[in-house]
Amino acid sequence: MMRHPTQAIAGQKPGTSGLRKKTRVFMTPGYLENFVQATFDAIGGAEGKTFVLGGDGRYFGLEAAQVILKMAAANGAARVIVGQGAWLSTPAASHLIRLRRADGGLILSASHNPGGPDEDFGVKYNTANGGPAPEVVTEAIFAATLEITEYRKADTADIDLASLGEKRIGAMVVEVVDPVSAYADLMETLFDFKALRSLFHAGFSARIDSMNAITGPYAVEIFEHRLGAAPGSVVHARPLPDFGGMHPDPNPTWAHELMAAMMAPDAPDFGAASDGDGDRNMILGRGTYVSPSDSLAVIAAQMQLAPGYAGGLKGVARSMPTSAAVDRVAEALGIACYETPTGWKFFGNLLDAGRVTLCGEESFGTGSDHVREKDGLWAVLMWLSILAATGKSVAEVLAEHWVRFGRTYYSRHDYEAMPIATAEAMLADLRAGLGALAGRSVAGLRIFSADEFAYTDPVDGAVSEGQGLRLLFEGGARAVLRLSGTGTEGATLRLYLERYAPGPDGLADDPQAALAPIAQAVEALVGICRRSGRKGPDVVT
Repeated sequence: MMRHPTQAIAGQKPGTSGLRKKTRVFMTPGYLENFVQATFDAIGGAEGKTFVLGGDGRYFGLEAAQVILKMAAANGAARVIVGQGAWLSTPAASHLIRLRRADGGLILSASHNPGGPDEDFGVKYNTANGGPAPEVVTEAIFAATLEITEYRKADTADIDLASLGEKRIGAMVVEVVDPVSAYADLMETLFDFKALRSLFHAGFSARIDSMNAITGPYAVEIFEHRLGAAPGSVVHARPLPDFGGMHPDPNPTWAHELMAAMMAPDAPDFGAASDGDGDRNMILGRGTYVSPSDSLAVIAAQMQLAPGYAGGLKGVARSMPTSAAVDRVAEALGIACYETPTGWKFFGNLLDAGRVTLCGEESFGTGSDHVREKDGLWAVLMWLSILAATGKSVAEVLAEHWVRFGRTYYSRHDYEAMPIATAEAMLADLRAGLGALAGRSVAGLRIFSADEFAYTDPVDGAVSEGQGLRLLFEGGARAVLRLSGTGTEGATLRLYLERYAPGPDGLADDPQAALAPIAQAVEALVGICRRSGRKGPDVVT
């Protein structure tokens, strides 16, 4: 039987990166099938098309891959290229879509969210450019979930995804490929692996924490095998269905083991972590934490040190909540800098149009035009390239950057699993009063302007509204508030704080102390803790 009657299931609206729900929700009979069928229907069907399929190895990923393969066959797909064991990092999937000129791909991940039967799962559709589906496609998918009456699925045995090679489901070819090799080969074309091997050969030490997630096999192949880092430099290298109980989000809160190791007296020279699906990164030096916004700015200033970017940058782009540190680099380089809504999909048109080379988000995402996703290991290799070329430590690179460009103190405060009604009421009240805030003083700070960010895509003219509430204070300090679209329960209210210090004085302050007056002004105005009953944020990055 190929056709199965079904009915619409409420709540299958993709967020900033696909549909994410609790794993048990996806395991409900028909839930995954409905969403996948809606995806095929929304893109004009799967007939004769080639897709890439893989994920981060989390719980239910292998079972979901088998379902999708059978559905692709029943919908007439010609070929599905799937990572061995249903493994593919998100940047590797993006590269494979582009390399094989596939029509699109399905990525099985909830990114940085925990995995397991009682944790999170997700499905994201990427288009033929290798990037996340734009809003016009995700809206079409959601519309299809509301109209669905049947799904198509082949009644056949599971495919062997453990061995490489071609297999078939009816007329459809299932091509099982090594998930690592094509991506690692791409990195060799962008970076000087000989120089990086020399760096490690000279005794440079690193701790790369893959957090029991998908980048483990990639990091071992690249850093230990191809670059000669000491065996064991990659820790938590084995992808596990529940990430070994870890929360695979590379930030100081969740990557606390790495933070402790890097702040210890015997710390290695360099540290890095990546997330569940491999598209995020955290960069550390001995005794030094690099904020994602600073990392983006440093990379922009020194990107030409890597062979793949020796010709310079066409332009840069950042998400609106990301600090303006990279803007100052772009101005000094005489290149364009674009400000987009949160979500990597908004960079896609800029990259495809050749307007930008480098993109970044404050949420530990950095990448270039080599793929259409953010790329955690790419960022690690870029930092290593900077260290190899300059001969400086991470701390020295940061300090010299701040002397040249000034320092943008920056932090994000996350209030997680907040009742949706509470979070929405706070933002609604702030939104309603935006027009009266200019000129008002709050907790000793004077508000210069206040608005809600909207974006008009300079390439296709698409408009995205309601993308975050902004408070700009006199002197250039800024606060941004928005709800995250990546959680699976309640709401995550995010507060972004920013203050610029031009130097030469005031470049070595503690970031939280430097930003405390702005946080106090926001609390006085919005009352996040007062109205939610929280003592403070759950995560500070």
